[in-house]
Amino acid sequence: MINARALSEKPVLTGDRIRLAPLGLRHAAAFHAGFLDAETRRLTGTHRDWTLAELEAWCAGAAERAERLDLAIEDRETGAFLGELALSQIDRDNANGSFRIALAAEATGRGLGSEATRLLLDYAFERVGLHRVQLEVFAFNARARRAYEKCGFEVEGRMREALHWDGAWHDVLVMAALAPRP
Repeated sequence: MINARALSEKPVLTGDRIRLAPLGLRHAAAFHAGFLDAETRRLTGTHRDWTLAELEAWCAGAAERAERLDLAIEDRETGAFLGELALSQIDRDNANGSFRIALAAEATGRGLGSEATRLLLDYAFERVGLHRVQLEVFAFNARARRAYEKCGFEVEGRMREALHWDGAWHDVLVMAALAPRP
């Protein structure tokens, strides 16, 4: 059974180098800066141009969204914004949810995304009570795929030519992780 309270209570999850904290207005400017980075836009497939005001409104309302969990990834020592992640599209009947993560350009290549992913998966399985967490990753993003595999995700399928980016079509891989069996 899903623990809906675990989604609405917006926890702080602490790892060795990072902290996952409830996404809020204080993260909006750094979040917006990430959307201005061309490589971040490519890796997330972000076609839409978000204004700072739109992201301020999104971040300010994150705590009120009881059916999803939006967290900022912060440096544990400095509090600097390193990215954000979300657990959403919760299917209560089947104990499934969707996951996404976006790191700030300066946070990539250091294992921080894997640390954040593991923290969120532990929470999703142990506190929320999910059985399965899925994500989508672009086939050209081999680094992210390897990181997800290290965290227990497996490729389950391929959506052919589901992303149109820079004049070309790209496949999207569907990956999922299952709760550890007792």
